[in-house]
Amino acid sequence: MENTVEINSGTNDTSARIAVDRGFNCFSFRVGGHELLDAEEGFHRGTGRPSGHGIPILFPFPNRIRDGRYTWRGQSVRMPDGVAPDDGSGNAIHGFCLDRPWRVVARDASSVQAEFQLSVDAPDRRPLWPTDARISLRYSVEDTGLLADIVIENPGNDDMPFGFGTHPYFRLPLGPAGTAADCRILVPAQQQWELEACLPSGRVLPVDSSCDLRHNGGRFGDLQLDHVLTGLTNGTRQRPATLDLDIHDNAADRLVRQRCDADLFREVVVYTPPGRDAVCLEPYTCVTDAINIDPGGATTGWAWLASGQRWETRIEIVTGPLFPGPVVD
Repeated sequence: MENTVEINSGTNDTSARIAVDRGFNCFSFRVGGHELLDAEEGFHRGTGRPSGHGIPILFPFPNRIRDGRYTWRGQSVRMPDGVAPDDGSGNAIHGFCLDRPWRVVARDASSVQAEFQLSVDAPDRRPLWPTDARISLRYSVEDTGLLADIVIENPGNDDMPFGFGTHPYFRLPLGPAGTAADCRILVPAQQQWELEACLPSGRVLPVDSSCDLRHNGGRFGDLQLDHVLTGLTNGTRQRPATLDLDIHDNAADRLVRQRCDADLFREVVVYTPPGRDAVCLEPYTCVTDAINIDPGGATTGWAWLASGQRWETRIEIVTGPLFPGPVVD
């Protein structure tokens, strides 16, 4: 199996590289010669944590499950140590597919599609989830954009619980004229989940000044974040059709915008990894530990698919000039 796939736009000015055997992780996205994603040199050859570089794919749950324990429809599960990723404190983290090979099912010059099915690609982890689970992801590059088309399916006979998220590491600054510290991070979140050791207490609070990234956003050099933000409105009183997560680099006259469906993605984790000129803007369909906080999903976004059902969405990452205004849409 080819471990790394490169795709290019028609002009070859935009390209992406995907590590197939490391969770189908897109670890490089270059536009006009500038790298927009942050990954350790040699990531595609096995260096660095699978969750710490590029765009890790988080499924069938994003972020943590407390103590690796949950109950679903009367079935209690304890995830044994060493079988699935954990955070070093005993909590399961980021699902089952970010550190295992996927199967490429289609490819051309500008796109590549791969699948991961729990029973097929990680059979040792299948007992850790109430049902089998399948995800398909197609990466493509167009002009100055990276598109991810995601399909989640229930291949089993019982209701399949799931949450989904991505964990992109964006490299700063956005151009040679900029500085990482002066880049601004914009997330239209009015609220935050109260966290205790990275796990939600169940309370939702107004955003405090340390993580209020609305309006003109927050200056990267002033931020130290690992927060779960919610109440996403794009500056309006009602939830918009799309959710825009932006990075602005005034000195370089560039922006990066991550766009997704606001009806499906209700939480955003903002993480500034220590010692790195990078920021993670992580769109989630549910809050951390949603299966324990509220498995019914009304307050957490936790969801499930009936047998044979499918769920699909698209996440776009685009870049362009910042002044006199965004060039996207």
